[in-house]
Amino acid sequence: MNMAIRVHETGGADKLCWEEVGIEQPGVGDALIRHTAIGLNFIDIYFREGAYPPPQLPFILGMEAAGVVEAVGRGVTEVSVGDRVAYAGGPIGAYCEQRLYPAERLVKLPDTIDDVTAAAMMLKGLTAQYLLRRTYSVKPGDVILFHAAAGGVGSIACQWATHLGATVIGTVSSKEKADYIAGLGCDHPIIYTQEDFVGRVKEITAGTGVPVVYDSVGKDTFMKSLDCLRKLGLMVSFGQSSGPITPIEPAILSKKGSLYLTRPTLFDYIDKRSDLVASASELFDVVASGAVKIDVQQTYALQDVARAQEELTARRTTGATLLIPGLARREGDLVGNPN
Repeated sequence: MNMAIRVHETGGADKLCWEEVGIEQPGVGDALIRHTAIGLNFIDIYFREGAYPPPQLPFILGMEAAGVVEAVGRGVTEVSVGDRVAYAGGPIGAYCEQRLYPAERLVKLPDTIDDVTAAAMMLKGLTAQYLLRRTYSVKPGDVILFHAAAGGVGSIACQWATHLGATVIGTVSSKEKADYIAGLGCDHPIIYTQEDFVGRVKEITAGTGVPVVYDSVGKDTFMKSLDCLRKLGLMVSFGQSSGPITPIEPAILSKKGSLYLTRPTLFDYIDKRSDLVASASELFDVVASGAVKIDVQQTYALQDVARAQEELTARRTTGATLLIPGLARREGDLVGNPN
């Protein structure tokens, strides 16, 4: 029996259905994986709500997980039965106990990285890697602004940027989260619910502004983020947790200092297997060295995903949240049933 969380129609958390799904033997190029830990991310909610179009209906949510290879199809050379592996990205469908996955998109886990750590960091850690190392290459002496700094990506990015020699300004919603990111190396936590983050950034940079802003919040922060940039600065908009950004006139970028704007996605940065392996290797190294610690703050049984997603959208989480197949359920945690 293979259980999964499926969505028959997009909408709220009540659309998450716990049900049995069939599974085939691996075909050419595929590996059969038994999941041991599954990552929870905002992109899962975007798909559930329909903000991102699903591949079909019904569909299984989830973009990252770790597990063990139980069988491989013809032509597979990248992994072998018994290998511990992890993945991030499509095809969508990680919210299940077992699944088929393209072997060329799997990464073998080194002995220094356990399954829970891997599932908590693949999507978020690879996102931090491309943001800090490729979209804008952070270097010693840079002062950067990172929104939602206490979240899954932000908590990794704060540590990594500090390791790279940057001064980190991070925005959060509460004193507790400000204390949390300060412990991760964030030099200037800003509680955006109490302070004007534009004014604080200008104060910290002596009126100059920062060379780059990393913004996954979207609608609520976008325009003010532009005001935090110095001339020729780069606005990196990589999410929209507060909602879609209102369309802007491109001329506003010139008026605010000939700014650059990009809307990147991880999947373009790891489209080639060589890029995927290189990015994952750098992530594994920085975690194994202790420079970046992966902080798993919340774990839920796979079938309790409705509560987990609601906690995430309500911003009541810090660090990473995991779904664990086989973990005992909490009383009162329910998912829907299509029947």
